Amino acid sequence: MEIINEIFSAIKSMNVWSLLDIAVVSYIFYKIYTLIKETRAVQLLKGILLILLLIPISNVLHLTMLNWILERTITIGVLSIIIIFQPEIRRALEHIGRSAFTDRHVLEDEQVIDKVITEIVNAVDSLAYTKTGALIVIEQRTGLEDIISTGTKMDAIVTAALLENIFVVNTPLHDGATIIRHDRIAAAGCFLPLSTSYEISKKLGTRHRAAIGISENSDALIIIVSEETGMVSLAVNGKLSRNYSMDKLKDILVRIIKSRKDRKIPFRKKVTGWLQKLRNI
Repeated sequence: MEIINEIFSAIKSMNVWSLLDIAVVSYIFYKIYTLIKETRAVQLLKGILLILLLIPISNVLHLTMLNWILERTITIGVLSIIIIFQPEIRRALEHIGRSAFTDRHVLEDEQVIDKVITEIVNAVDSLAYTKTGALIVIEQRTGLEDIISTGTKMDAIVTAALLENIFVVNTPLHDGATIIRHDRIAAAGCFLPLSTSYEISKKLGTRHRAAIGISENSDALIIIVSEETGMVSLAVNGKLSRNYSMDKLKDILVRIIKSRKDRKIPFRKKVTGWLQKLRNI
């Protein structure tokens, strides 16, 4: 009864700012959920919620030792959560950074976008026809300098002929990923982090797992050509879609890159706008 009275009292004391506070906190929790859903973090979060639920129950039932253990577990749990959720925290911070800033790595000129994608798709078409394995990463707002440093830097114009030559079997660079930054081939033979997701089919090889891994940690677009079947796949935001035709691949790449280009106003333009408003006050 006392709890019900407290709830009614809290409701009566609510104002506009209280509702705004609830809405903001609800949105934050929703965004956290969307970032960790379908990951191992969900199971860990369920375990933490179970511990929080058991603490008052053990207190009511006078389970002194259990209550003492659970309370100590929560006390040292903050540091443990940071360690356990490190990949998810990093992913969340990168997501916030991409939302707030527009990176110079995003292609802005539509003619350049069409030219670069046409060259990539032409190369992928030839590689798929000959069943030559390939892994092409198109950098977006998230910088991939740490990945680029693992390979051989090139800084070359994107052409279908050069991409095809990079992935020729038994050549020095064919076994890694090629990174495309803006309208240039930044590096080839790069190593990508493998995904640790348990939901990935065991039928997929290292090349596909690496593509999913880098897409989980960045907003890059990754094209994979299977050396066994010649099938073309695309990894975006931790998801892999397969069996692309060249027309479908070109269409989806153009749409994703152009939508990201138009989605946010560059941060420097935001600052200029804010300064202009301040001058007019």
